[in-house]
Amino acid sequence: MEAPVVSGIAFNRDEAEITVAGVPDVPGTAHRLLRPVSDANIELDMISAQRTARRQSRSLTFTVHRDDYAAALKLVAAAAATSGGASVSGHNDVAKLSVVGVGMRSHAGVATRLFETLAREQINVRLVSTSEIKISVLVDEPALERGVRSLHTAFGLDREKPHVTA
Repeated sequence: MEAPVVSGIAFNRDEAEITVAGVPDVPGTAHRLLRPVSDANIELDMISAQRTARRQSRSLTFTVHRDDYAAALKLVAAAAATSGGASVSGHNDVAKLSVVGVGMRSHAGVATRLFETLAREQINVRLVSTSEIKISVLVDEPALERGVRSLHTAFGLDREKPHVTA
């Protein structure tokens, strides 16, 4: 029997997002910014680096547990202060929403359906992280339940499973 493409939806409300914009686009920048957070035993989750319009700079965004948000924000702001022109911002009212399934390894279009479904619900995707069997997106927490319901429907997870009798 073939595994379903998406077998479940998972979510975590305890997320916070931190962005450092305008950091130099040179080797070691991410290490310099994130080392103090790791040294404080704060776990990082979703991480994205993006080149900005200013060719020599990048934006680095990552998530931490909401309980660690204030401490991580302070540590990153101190590290970023040594990068002239870098700015630090954050949000602690975000949630991670994931579609999971081993069938995703061999099927195209899962991410497209996820983005289309959330767009139809007017849910903005703030950050994306992927693996072979999972696509996670960061969304504003007030939209989380609506996103979970709509993705359940989009991937057919709200249908009753047939009962098997021997």
